[in-house]
Amino acid sequence: MTGRREPSDTPLNVARYKINREIPASERPAPERPEPAEPNTNEAGQAMMDARAQYVEISIQQAMRRGDFDNLPGTGKPIPGLDAPYDPDWWIRQKIEREQITGLGPPALTLRSENAGLDARLDAVAAERQVREILDDFNRRVVDARRQLRGGPPVVTALRDVEMEIARWQERREAARIERDAARDRAAAALAAMTWRQRRRAKRGG
Repeated sequence: MTGRREPSDTPLNVARYKINREIPASERPAPERPEPAEPNTNEAGQAMMDARAQYVEISIQQAMRRGDFDNLPGTGKPIPGLDAPYDPDWWIRQKIEREQITGLGPPALTLRSENAGLDARLDAVAAERQVREILDDFNRRVVDARRQLRGGPPVVTALRDVEMEIARWQERREAARIERDAARDRAAAALAAMTWRQRRRAKRGG
């Protein structure tokens, strides 16, 4: 028994050829085109990042050659507060101290900033009564802040000993007076050592 013979592809090819010859080109179905491969987004993104990094590096090198980074504030100096204990509110505290902001922020931070400049504030007054009033008001606000239960950072500012602070204020005033007197004596001695012509020239400003 002989097997069934498969039809040859030749007649089919001839039929396709004749149909293509007889049907106008405008009526022929468009051949199927393979879909374009999707671009590799990972490679494109990496190439863009590399180009951007190269651009930034070139810009930095050019700025360094121009001297744009010379004499920047803090160059060659240690970072302030690097050895201090960790403070989660360090940026708020530094902003308050740097910009001398008063009355804003939680009491724990405003009192800390005020405490840092309290000596200078005391030195600006001339009467002991005023010094005592400033210290009493400061201590009262520290105590009030400790009693408040509103959350926020804890109040770590210490109270000021009024009598001790008054003694320190008097010592600073006396040291400042001695320095003023010494500066006046040095100026008088320098003036006495000048000749008549030099004193006349100094009065004229040159």
